[in-house]
Amino acid sequence: MYRLTKEQELIQKAAREYAEKTIEPIGAQIDRENLIPRAILNGLADLGMFSIPFPEEYGGGEAGYLSYILALEQLCKASLGIGMIISVNAVGLSVLNTFGSAALKERYMPDAACGKTIMSFAFTEPGTGSDPKQLSATAVRRDGKFIINGTKRFISNAGYEGPMVVVCREEGSGKATALLVDKFCPGYSVSEPWEKIGAHGGPLYDVYFKDVEVPADNMLGDIGHGMWVLKVAMIYGKIGLVGLFLGAALAAYEEALSYAKTKTHRGTPIASKFEHIQMTIADMTMKYEAAKWYAYHLGHVADTVKDQNLLIKEAALTKMFVTESAIDLCRMAMSVHGSYGLMKDYKIARIWGDVIFGPQVEGTAPTLKVLAANVILNS
Repeated sequence: MYRLTKEQELIQKAAREYAEKTIEPIGAQIDRENLIPRAILNGLADLGMFSIPFPEEYGGGEAGYLSYILALEQLCKASLGIGMIISVNAVGLSVLNTFGSAALKERYMPDAACGKTIMSFAFTEPGTGSDPKQLSATAVRRDGKFIINGTKRFISNAGYEGPMVVVCREEGSGKATALLVDKFCPGYSVSEPWEKIGAHGGPLYDVYFKDVEVPADNMLGDIGHGMWVLKVAMIYGKIGLVGLFLGAALAAYEEALSYAKTKTHRGTPIASKFEHIQMTIADMTMKYEAAKWYAYHLGHVADTVKDQNLLIKEAALTKMFVTESAIDLCRMAMSVHGSYGLMKDYKIARIWGDVIFGPQVEGTAPTLKVLAANVILNS
């Protein structure tokens, strides 16, 4: 077992304290309104939570992806929606840091790193889902600009000012190409937020592009590099999701512990009186510890390993394990609560709506198993 560094412990502590003192008291409000108050986001920005793993030269903390997971776990214990905003912004920053020119990095990264602007990543479409071979949004190159037309679906952070990475089909070559777009420029518009069953506070929108003009210099990489951009986005998106759903798993675990210790039956706490409650708590402890160390291992790999294929495999497997463990932990926590777990007055009901998202985003289990197996069998 490796030990956390002093810096990692301080980041974890800062996230935990902010979550407990500032986010947790309004967690039910965030869930009800599907909105994170701007004051909360400003506080997160002041703590450097938007840019933990990114280079200092662009305003980042340069503290690594393990620190990033540690912070997300604590923040998402209070509100999964907050983690969605931070993690999608981090996906945008990761792509920009990898493929952007020096000029694009200098122009866009500092504001997104400090939370002044919030980045988005737009790939999924209404008619094609996430199939990279059927992109319908197009970009036409004309007079030193790209003209974008099309619709993107289920896009996080689309309602916040800031840059958006858009992967579309460059009409001349027919190849997927990534462009950086300023949200709310002429021709940019969004739908009403989708009504999700959980993960509230991080709204999802459809985004509409109508003759949106983008300077040719805003291309990330070259024409046809869109699939490489998507590949990087998916790797770092999964790292973020691992932190999100580890936080939800921790929340379910702690809610079960608290309820079992405080709920009484004929004057005796159910944790002391009923053996099946004790067995459930033991099972939950085992499952949470396994998920936690698997997640921390992924952060360690992201910080230390240069083999991208290994990182792809670890991100895919860890994402599956942690999101499925979060569902198992929440189900067990619901059983500890009994009928009370069905009531919205109890936090565990909110967590149930959150954890069900995990296996459905950033690749379903069969897709990720095939992805990981290809790396394993060809190494």
